[in-house]
Amino acid sequence: MKPRVSLQDPTLRNGNFSLRIDPVRSEDVGLYEAWVKYNTEVHSCHVELGVITVTLSPPNPVIENELLLMSCNSSHRASLVETCWFHNEHLGPTSRTFCSFSGALSILHPALSDAGSWRCQLQYSDKEIISATYNLQILGFDGPTNPVVYAAAGSAAN
Repeated sequence: MKPRVSLQDPTLRNGNFSLRIDPVRSEDVGLYEAWVKYNTEVHSCHVELGVITVTLSPPNPVIENELLLMSCNSSHRASLVETCWFHNEHLGPTSRTFCSFSGALSILHPALSDAGSWRCQLQYSDKEIISATYNLQILGFDGPTNPVVYAAAGSAAN
């Protein structure tokens, strides 16, 4: 897993033997075990790492008005009950929420207003709730509403 994995060396002296994985990948899912020997004592701990992934079809950045499918999946083993997507939470009147029984969200004609923070929240039959945030980029034309631009002869026009 090198070079994505590191020990937090400065904190080892304080009893913190954390492992850092950056970036986390889907194949990193599983049970991790740590053993630390200090003098004659041996300490161990087990941590299970679950992963949630957000995928786009087509991949980011998305082109304005092209069909977009956003999917959200997790390594959690229970049955998926509901998926909710939140767009620009806490940003006032532009915030939106979509809920369904699958992990996917289709946007038929994505617009520049669809760009920004999207959070998918997965709720499972064992009451576990898992979420991930994704920053969606939309490529499009953000020009004047009137497509006619006037410029003086001899000057530059943008």
